[in-house]
Amino acid sequence: MMIHPSADKLLRRVDSKYTLVVCAAKRARELMVQKKPVVDKPVTTALEEIDKGIITYQRLRESIK
Repeated sequence: MMIHPSADKLLRRVDSKYTLVVCAAKRARELMVQKKPVVDKPVTTALEEIDKGIITYQRLRESIK
């Protein structure tokens, strides 16, 4: 079974796996709380939107390391 979009392809859109997870989770929650949810699989939809460039992010500050 192939997973689409692939993790490698998604990681080209963000700077880390952590960022990918946070962005996808936030968008999936937004999709689930709509008055009329239009998707059955919100996480899959969120990942597809990230892959297509519909969902982007902006780093607000640098890490505190």
